[in-house]
Amino acid sequence: MALLDPDCVRRLLESADPDVALVFVRGECLVLPLDQIDERHRPLVITRRADLPEATGDQPVTEERVETLTRCLENVVRDLGG
Repeated sequence: MALLDPDCVRRLLESADPDVALVFVRGECLVLPLDQIDERHRPLVITRRADLPEATGDQPVTEERVETLTRCLENVVRDLGG
C-alpha cells in the first residue's frame, strides 16, 4: 500500500522555495513551508527540500525521479510509524 502520493513528492521537488518540507500528518502527505510547521508536528517531517540532492541542479523532474524518491521516502514514513 502506497503511503505517499507521488504528486506530493513532485510538489516538493518542483517548489521554488528551498525552505519547504514534506510532512506526514494524519495519514496525509503535505508540502509546507518550514515556518508553518509547529513544534508538535516537527517530528512528522519526512524531509526538507533543501536536503534532497534530487531537488537541486538543472535536471528536469521526471516520472522516474519522482517514483524513485517516493519509494525511498515511503520507507521514512514507515519508520515514523505511518
